[in-house]
Amino acid sequence: MLELNNVEVIYSDVILAVKGISLAVPDGKCVALLGGNGAGKSTTLKAISGIIRVEDGRVTSGNINFDGKRIDKADPTEVVRSGIIHVMEGRRVLRHLTVEQNLLVGGHMESSGRDVRKRLDSVYDRIRRLAALKDRITGYLSGGEQQMVVIGRAMMANPKLIMIDEPSLGLAPLMIDEVFELLKDLKASGTTLLIVEQNTRVALEIADYGYVMENGRIVLEGAAEELRNNEDVREFYLGLDLKGERKSYRDIKHYRRRKRWLG
Repeated sequence: MLELNNVEVIYSDVILAVKGISLAVPDGKCVALLGGNGAGKSTTLKAISGIIRVEDGRVTSGNINFDGKRIDKADPTEVVRSGIIHVMEGRRVLRHLTVEQNLLVGGHMESSGRDVRKRLDSVYDRIRRLAALKDRITGYLSGGEQQMVVIGRAMMANPKLIMIDEPSLGLAPLMIDEVFELLKDLKASGTTLLIVEQNTRVALEIADYGYVMENGRIVLEGAAEELRNNEDVREFYLGLDLKGERKSYRDIKHYRRRKRWLG
């Protein structure tokens, strides 16, 4: 469904943030884009959605294709109309509006009020917590509840692909589990997902395939199960040895990883 071919992204004509990456997101699957801060994960999503231009960035090489059409030259509105919804990092709710008003914003491109109401009812059926909170001012909700709102708002657009950036960031463990259960439900219903996540454990539990980024490059990729069992991924992203035991920071083989992945 989505393909990036040798994509390079530059900010302000100076900063090379993404360095010739290629990845694919098949229809109906969940793909995880993993890595630490500054790896280029969020920039990759912004390049796909077209938001990169607002931040004085641009795709300078390669191409991005969605459903057989090239979109790296399209503006963000065209990308949304093609069926891609980008849920950005930081739970960007409209804080002064109610939960229901936030959700209705997600259906703003639909001309039929009846269809918007059907989608709203569908969101409430799937996310019961939001139905109970529909009249609450969104700014007063917990971080986990706000994350539910932005996912529900994405669902209102009836997307083919949802890209979600750091859904677990800053959430309590129970809310992380609840958010990822919702994402699993969306995947089961046929929605294609591209998830950027630093919490490798939860991401690989839902994903079919994963890519690991470092310094703007993809340094490792594979099926989710393969990555879960990969020694380097277990050590550097899960903090586990091959026996599943926690490792001390002092035991981590920094040089070995750099040599194996990047050398």
